[in-house]
Amino acid sequence: MNRLMIQAILAKIDQARRILVTSHSSPDGDAIASTLALANGLREMGKEVVAFNADPVPQNLRFLPGAESMVHDLRDVAPFDLGFLLDAGELRRAEAPLRELCRSLINIDHHPYSEPFGEINYVDEKASATGALIYRLLKAGDHPISPAVALCVYTAILSDTGSFRYSNADPEAFRIAAEMVEQGSINPWDVAGGLYESQDEKRLRLLALSLATLQVSSCGAFAALTLTDDMMRQTGASHEHTDGFVNYPRSIRGVEVALLFRQTGAASWKVGFRSKGRVDVGALARQLGGGGHHNAAGAEVQGSLDEVRALVFSRLNIGAPVQ
Repeated sequence: MNRLMIQAILAKIDQARRILVTSHSSPDGDAIASTLALANGLREMGKEVVAFNADPVPQNLRFLPGAESMVHDLRDVAPFDLGFLLDAGELRRAEAPLRELCRSLINIDHHPYSEPFGEINYVDEKASATGALIYRLLKAGDHPISPAVALCVYTAILSDTGSFRYSNADPEAFRIAAEMVEQGSINPWDVAGGLYESQDEKRLRLLALSLATLQVSSCGAFAALTLTDDMMRQTGASHEHTDGFVNYPRSIRGVEVALLFRQTGAASWKVGFRSKGRVDVGALARQLGGGGHHNAAGAEVQGSLDEVRALVFSRLNIGAPVQ
């Protein structure tokens, strides 16, 4: 089935001249890197390509080829023959009128329960990253993997597997990464430096404030951090600086589920979940109107912080309440 889908996508690309490539807002490494991998590959095929995201490219991903040309406003643009929404799960997460702008829309994703909003929905929840699906697509079309595409594909996989630490770091992820490095155009240290060792000072100051809110359940099975609007103002940080914060409580010995409560409005909180495998946080997030994977998910919940915490903690049937 995937082979037939890939051939159908390649046929759509062949027929299109003007193509839009985008992903979800508040983008992570896989979202940006897979967008740029496909956009660069399509440009190399001679296509007119616009790479878009509703939010700015995070600072630690601006080293990727094509990042400087990504746009963040689609007003007054001409229609596209073809649009790709990558790694999004739901159409609304693009925060753009894609159906109106694109004559044909394709969904490429590796999230379970991905919404079938595309004319073609190439979804493989077993894939390590959406970047791996872009690699499959370009290889199936016999398109040479250029240094620019290789760097983006490698970064997508490195980012979404947690530098090959997470359970989605499957043999395909290692094979693709090895092939990208073997081409000789990628220095793994440079990529790691760009992703992990080019932080803004304000991110560390925000992390310090967040770590001071650490809560651990009496049973030790789950732990949580909180980020408020006041912390963001105090440090001058933005939401992009919070990426990876939820991994700190997950690193505590004995913790099965980590949570990050990030304020997004006067009575609105984005809750990020990370699991070590025993608990399906994707199912938990869907109960709260969100979505994601077995081990990584999120949802937006309305209410005061105390109300949201009480609601979320009541759904965690792995131990005593947080103290």
